[in-house]
Amino acid sequence: MTHAFPCGTLPLDFVGTRRARRNVAPLEKLASPDMLDDWFVEAGMLDLAPGANEADLAIAIELRESIYSLVAARLNDRPLPAEAVAELNLQASGLPVTLRLGPDGLTRTGSVSQGLAALAREAVEILGGDQEALLRECSRPECTQVYLDRSRGHRREWCAMRTCGNRVKAAAYRARQHTVKA
Repeated sequence: MTHAFPCGTLPLDFVGTRRARRNVAPLEKLASPDMLDDWFVEAGMLDLAPGANEADLAIAIELRESIYSLVAARLNDRPLPAEAVAELNLQASGLPVTLRLGPDGLTRTGSVSQGLAALAREAVEILGGDQEALLRECSRPECTQVYLDRSRGHRREWCAMRTCGNRVKAAAYRARQHTVKA
């Protein structure tokens, strides 16, 4: 598996395809059309790769960055950037992914634009609805993954315990051990 899905919310996992945004050289997980195809299949949005090209990739990255800028605005109590709102709404107006029932069950097929439309519609629901209050950014300084905090008490700190949470706790443990030995 090439991509990670720590959030359980596909538009926010999609935003996470650009890792460590504050670093000098962030890690780009959508560096090619094939990687975008892989993301759609690994996310379970489409059963077959949609056959992305360079133009599709550019549109996908523009949508991803629009979603991130809208989430960042919400997290920082700033007005929503008009260009990002326009891009999100444009993409959300696209055709849905095609669902078909067959002898082997459900199949999901579609183009890149159909997959992006599904992501955009879900992002609209998050940013424009009650879930907006649950938006958080991972507390690990090197991580910029955003997620919905559905934890009891809404005190979740990390995008995923198995990655960032473990790293922070392990670093704190090592620091305590170093202090004890010193």
